[in-house]
Amino acid sequence: MSTSPSIYHSISLDIAQRIINGDFPVGGKISGRSLLAGHYNVSPETIRKAVALLKDANVLSVSQGKEIRITSVEQAYYYIEHHKSMHSVYSLKQELELLLQRKQEIDRQLEDVLTNIISYSDRLKNLTPYNPVEIKISSTSHVVGKTITELKLWQNTGATLVAIRRGSEITVSPGPLAVLQGNDQLVVVGQAGFFQRFTDFIQAPAADA
Repeated sequence: MSTSPSIYHSISLDIAQRIINGDFPVGGKISGRSLLAGHYNVSPETIRKAVALLKDANVLSVSQGKEIRITSVEQAYYYIEHHKSMHSVYSLKQELELLLQRKQEIDRQLEDVLTNIISYSDRLKNLTPYNPVEIKISSTSHVVGKTITELKLWQNTGATLVAIRRGSEITVSPGPLAVLQGNDQLVVVGQAGFFQRFTDFIQAPAADA
């Protein structure tokens, strides 16, 4: 069964650090693979891979008789620093991928919002050649608590209700069952002269006000 690279990489880094610390002096021999395997509680094959990494980095030398000797403290230091750099690059790549994913999501949300804004603008523009106006409903108005159908807005005022702004929310093309509330901002359009009729109608107080 193959061994995870992270295990023998970790062992190679530990051996390199022990060389730097002086546990294994330059020119000295390291115990055989079997003893190292027992020390790290891994298979001899895992130790062989760890030693091969250090040999390729000129930290160790391995004779034909499989004798392992320390060759360079400096190379052990470079080996560890190189690993840190590679780890940092990998971490930065992961962070970049996450940021790009977030950017794509933000771009998608921005596109949706812009599409909605354009859609709302087009719908308002196509309803009438006149610019829409906003009129606020008084909390004492007779229209509070009533639906658009009950109020017969177009019949009574000649205005078309195209949107209701309630706080930070806006409902475009509200249906006939939409209920008006005090402090709602009504976005309306209509033919010439509608504004005063609509304002008078909306601002009229309730019978018990």
